[in-house]
Amino acid sequence: MKVVITGGAGFFGFHLARALAGDELVLYDLAAIPDSELPPDSSAVERVQADVRDRGALRTALADAELVVHAAAALPLWKADEIRSVNLEGTRSVLEVAAECKVPRVVHISSTAVYGIPDHHPLFEDDDLHGVGPYGESKVAAEQLCASARDNGMWVTVLRPKTFIGPERLGVFQILFDWVREGRRIPVIGSGRNRYQLLDVADVTTAVKLVASAPGDDCNRAFNLGASEFESVASDLEALFAHAKSPSRILTTPAMLAKGTLAALEFVNLSPLYKWVWGTADQNSWVDCSAIHKLGWRPQYSNAQTLIRTYDWYLANFESMAAAGIGHRVPWSEGALALLRRFM
Repeated sequence: MKVVITGGAGFFGFHLARALAGDELVLYDLAAIPDSELPPDSSAVERVQADVRDRGALRTALADAELVVHAAAALPLWKADEIRSVNLEGTRSVLEVAAECKVPRVVHISSTAVYGIPDHHPLFEDDDLHGVGPYGESKVAAEQLCASARDNGMWVTVLRPKTFIGPERLGVFQILFDWVREGRRIPVIGSGRNRYQLLDVADVTTAVKLVASAPGDDCNRAFNLGASEFESVASDLEALFAHAKSPSRILTTPAMLAKGTLAALEFVNLSPLYKWVWGTADQNSWVDCSAIHKLGWRPQYSNAQTLIRTYDWYLANFESMAAAGIGHRVPWSEGALALLRRFM
């Protein structure tokens, strides 16, 4: 089966390419993908270095494809105009070119950021969508394009994963892991007693494989994805501390004060934490996954297990990590958090 993965150089694209080893893969990304990043059996892998908004390049890549997994996205630390353009117009281009090329199935990787900062949990797929900030708003708009494509006869599955991590994931988690490795106190917004669901990247790849092969009528819709086993923020972090044999401990902070400070720092571009992160960090946050459970999907990893296995990968690789950037596979600059770090 010919599968096109947009965002093929990204964190999720890296893992999905390995999960789909044996298929004919096209890894489509604006970033170059070196040989060292290819799956072990790369004989049937084609690399296309092009913008997801480039319809000419998309037409060539999608010719004769049986599945497109649209995972390319601008991330929250990008400039607002670029986020909207890549996430909205990029999705529009993928859907319209897929229709032209008669691609039978499209899987769009969305986010639970489409639910904004909700007032109840768990969240269901038919809850209202109201994203926060350019990233969340662009994800909602992209899903609206997917719904319109469905109305016009396309088969489009939307997956809404919770924040997912795993080997190769850095970004804001690299900051957490640095502090744990150094035995520093870990500040949390509020008491840390709230339950906050995460997800492992391996469980996202199994969901893609499932919906790509299930009967179309069962999958032509949106699905939530999240870990089945998760405890409070404090409990999951303490499991990580214990595994790491780190003297780190939780430092609770007044939620209103912490959020006000982070909002000010974000406004002046001195914090890697954006509103949707700090706005939900002290609240319960989980989604109902019963819809995709009916298809047979079951996540393999708990919150604690995925934190631990991501930390273990980080520990084995932190000395060779690249300079700071704004993607999920590179460290993020701590900004003003570097000053706080000195006192932890």
